[in-house]
Amino acid sequence: MPPATSAGRRAGVLMPLFSLRSRSGWGLGEIPDLEAFSAWAADAGFSVVQLLPVNEPSHGQSSPYGALTAFALDPAYLSLERVADFQAAGGLAALSPGDADAVRALAAAPAVDWNRLRPLKDRALAVAWRHFAERVLPSGGARAEAFAAFAARHAHWLDDYALFVALKAAHGGRAWWEWEPALAHRDPAALAAARDTHSQSLRFHTYVQWLLDEQWLAARRAAEARGVSLMGDLPFVVAGDSADVWSRPGDFRLDAEVGVPPDAFSADGQAWGLPVYRWDAMERGGFEWMRRRAERSGELFGLYRVDHVVGLYRTYFIEHGLRRGAGDPKAFVPEGEHAQTRLGEAVITLLKGGPAGSRVIAEDLGTVPDFVRRSLTRLGVPGYRVLRWEKDLHAFRDPARWPALSVATTGTHDTESLAEWHDALPAHELAALRQVPGLESLPDRFDDRARDIYLACIYAAGSELLLVPFQDALGHRERVNVPGTVNSDNWTYRMPMALDALCADDASQTRLADLARRTGRLHSR
Repeated sequence: MPPATSAGRRAGVLMPLFSLRSRSGWGLGEIPDLEAFSAWAADAGFSVVQLLPVNEPSHGQSSPYGALTAFALDPAYLSLERVADFQAAGGLAALSPGDADAVRALAAAPAVDWNRLRPLKDRALAVAWRHFAERVLPSGGARAEAFAAFAARHAHWLDDYALFVALKAAHGGRAWWEWEPALAHRDPAALAAARDTHSQSLRFHTYVQWLLDEQWLAARRAAEARGVSLMGDLPFVVAGDSADVWSRPGDFRLDAEVGVPPDAFSADGQAWGLPVYRWDAMERGGFEWMRRRAERSGELFGLYRVDHVVGLYRTYFIEHGLRRGAGDPKAFVPEGEHAQTRLGEAVITLLKGGPAGSRVIAEDLGTVPDFVRRSLTRLGVPGYRVLRWEKDLHAFRDPARWPALSVATTGTHDTESLAEWHDALPAHELAALRQVPGLESLPDRFDDRARDIYLACIYAAGSELLLVPFQDALGHRERVNVPGTVNSDNWTYRMPMALDALCADDASQTRLADLARRTGRLHSR
């Protein structure tokens, strides 16, 4: 192994957790799969594995950016193969024949089938819980003590989350504002009665989060032992129908929604259907919810991307009742550059101050005022440089000249693959690309040679951190998400090969590790 480079230059790979495929998975990537993927990443010269949000999404959603809470992990990611209680209860044999068949069908499926997968895992988790509640808890012991310790340590979010999920199930999945007023508005007597009525359900949901936390911390330790940091992704805000909004209604507005104003990409702007922060109320409370969020993120990740970072400076909102496109393009909270700078720097400083001082990456794509980027630079927070969008009029900027305080990449989870983008380029755009040093010999059509030319160029970028989508690293064409669309293809991508086959592909690992070595991005373990 060659000597380590400076701590500054690193290479990372972007891969949604749900996209991993293993022989034991139930139709999507599961937390223990991060151990094998991190091993492949390390051998390929990557020291960062970037993930999309792993929070539990709001019910009925497949997008990970509309979270049910900023704290709970998605139960879909739990590996039942690694749950001792499920195996002790009989494993797959404890399920109905139909469910056992469904597990095998989902494992072989080309895409994630969220609608079939979630209820199936819920039934399997119920089997595991019964065994734990009947055989393990009554006798005490180390596992019972660990369960109790987890519940106590995370009570500040776990108690409200568990009650919220239990009540939501009891109300047929309806949004919390459709519950009876006493529960919707958190009358103390009604909450106490609900906790008593649903006590077993609360313990079940606590149990599931405990299992998830144990598997996650084990996977993180395994990754870090190989010199790989897990990088998280913090959605800008949670869903309106979420445990966090229900339990902290003073911190959020539900009479308006977050979006972005009209711009060159959208004449009407965008409305995201997500609640608006009450920044003044949050500040009066010492940004407690944000502080807790930073603490939880530091427990789970070594570094993390902050989605829509400009919204932490100034949040664009559309009041309900306005037709789309009729919103005031200046409807930002707070108002004024001074107040916006003060807010953004306060929140980002807080996010950076997690348990061990987490590294924060700013998703600063789209229309971002210059003062925000100057502020991020002062704070030492890198923003994104996406090759296809780094242009001055019709000339592409040379990645070698990008600042060290930036994140170089070929694309994001919202863009088409590098291969698809290249093949759709008009002739004048391809000609402009060939003016960039290192890209002069790009072929007309994307192939392995084009892949290697692009990667050599982006690896040599001046940016300290490089993040390459998995598809681009291998020259594949699949896509994760098409923004502004809701269909069965979004958020369902699965890698075409199993992890053991990927790890056995010495050629791809050698190719990528050589690139990292030549560009000073290879880190020793």
